[in-house]
Amino acid sequence: MPRKPFVPGAALVVAAALAAGLTACTGGSSTDDEAGDAKSGGTASSSPAAEPGRYQTLPEACGLPARGTLRGMLPGGDQQLSRAEAKKIYDGQPDITYDTDRRVGCRWTRETTAGTRHLSLDIQRVVSYDAAVSDDDKAQGIYDSKELAAQIPPGGNGSPSPATPSPSATKGKGTNKGEGATTNSSTGKSADGKGKAPSGSPSGASDPSADPSADPSAELSDSTAPRVLDDLGDAAFLNDKLVTADSGVHRDVTVVFRTSNVIVTLTYDQWSTDKTMLPDSQELQDKARSLAGELSESLSE
Repeated sequence: MPRKPFVPGAALVVAAALAAGLTACTGGSSTDDEAGDAKSGGTASSSPAAEPGRYQTLPEACGLPARGTLRGMLPGGDQQLSRAEAKKIYDGQPDITYDTDRRVGCRWTRETTAGTRHLSLDIQRVVSYDAAVSDDDKAQGIYDSKELAAQIPPGGNGSPSPATPSPSATKGKGTNKGEGATTNSSTGKSADGKGKAPSGSPSGASDPSADPSADPSAELSDSTAPRVLDDLGDAAFLNDKLVTADSGVHRDVTVVFRTSNVIVTLTYDQWSTDKTMLPDSQELQDKARSLAGELSESLSE
């Protein structure tokens, strides 16, 4: 059977047509893929991660307060300390933490015949693991929960407390929320356990000892009552509580402030076994606020 003649020109035409078809298909697929990648890339780039906080590490807590500040906050009266005793008191006792870049703390205590004073410091660095929430915003949320738990009244001007309060404004007044024990502001002696002033004392709304159990801060003036502080860090508040017990009485002053993604909690208290000698709210608050300002400046350096 005779073979068909081979035509080179026809083969070339067929090969060219096949190549053109393959090129068209490949080009269309590449265009679609590139369009899809560009769209997904655009979506991702429109949601950048939130800003990290200013602080990436924390300082050593026991070394933050100046030695002179600690001496003023932990007075000993006429008690003389040996060098070893002074070192033990003022060096402080560091808190045990498992990550010192995330949380540090320290405690100081001094016992005297006039009573005992405690100072504690807690510093927390907040990190947000949510790309949509910044470290600062996460820290603000934690700070807000602390302020809410302390039942701090909203607002407040944060103005410094008067430097020279009258004795009646800071001594001989107090209440224990829950136990209802109070003290008459003029006599300095305990009232009954029902939150009522002793007989013979003034009565009425103007007398803070008339019914202090109705308000845990009733024994405090406007300048010393629990309040928001406007002049410390990015946000701050001060709390003041007087507590009486069978063993004595103690006043606890707490200052909490936030600076960027760090939250500082400072607690300063004084204990007394003599219930007629109430710790001075003005003194404790002034010293606590002074240390808080010192800490804020140290962290900002």
